[in-house]
Amino acid sequence: MTTNTVMKPEVAAFFEKDTSTFSYVVKDPESSNCAIVDSVMNFDYASGSTFYKSADDIIEYVTAHKLTVEWLIETHVHADHLSAAPYIKEKLGGKIGIGEQIRTVQDTFAKVFNEGQEFKHDGSQFDHLFKDGEQFTIGTMPCTAMHTPGHTPACFTHVLGNAVFVGDTLFMPDAGTARADFPGGDAGTLYDSIQKILALPEDYRIYMCHDYCPNGRELEYQTDIKTQRAHNIHVKQDINKATFVQLREGRDKTLAMPRLILPSLQVNMRAGHLPNSEENGLSYLKIPLNAFT
Repeated sequence: MTTNTVMKPEVAAFFEKDTSTFSYVVKDPESSNCAIVDSVMNFDYASGSTFYKSADDIIEYVTAHKLTVEWLIETHVHADHLSAAPYIKEKLGGKIGIGEQIRTVQDTFAKVFNEGQEFKHDGSQFDHLFKDGEQFTIGTMPCTAMHTPGHTPACFTHVLGNAVFVGDTLFMPDAGTARADFPGGDAGTLYDSIQKILALPEDYRIYMCHDYCPNGRELEYQTDIKTQRAHNIHVKQDINKATFVQLREGRDKTLAMPRLILPSLQVNMRAGHLPNSEENGLSYLKIPLNAFT
């Protein structure tokens, strides 16, 4: 398929400031069907409070534009924010989907958080598990799920028409790429995954999951394949795999753990659901001591 015949979805971005996260509503240009990518449940760590302002903004937009939600896509098990997918599904419908390697992530972190037998490691908390190369649709628009591990084992890039949703795998060109030091991450694998993304047509639009505004620039969330190939500070054309691995591993040694990694992993490996409530009606999150030293 040539680039001039590829469908161009309408993309609306929503920014959650506390976690610097972008969520997206992606609309098929020929119908009212849409997908929601990487939604956010607001979480106040100090009080343990969850709320849904960010999700409600998306719901309001979808309702106002009379859209039908077909998919609620998670690009990976996020370590920096909590998913609102179940809340949005309850309000608007849609299927919650993530890469099939979620099973690996669940197995790893079920051990870290000492989950009991009631926690399943089979991905059954999600409605759909994407396979690498899987073709699906949003309304009439052809889409492709690409397995792009390296940041985590279950990272997927979703090519929705000519719009590419990369999760944390790539950042804006002046910010580079995702870290690769989480359990199951690997810098060499990340480099290979990014080459798969950069092999897409140069005019395809790329949408970020995060932007941290390096050097004080204005907030940005969209670039394209051509710009990433030429200017991404970690993977531009004169940087080979060995150089990237050295650069990425050196950089990762200087990074602290994300502020919300412990609550995020416990919720997101459950497809955005909180742990089961206990006898007093409350849900609890665990803090495993010294698990990530």
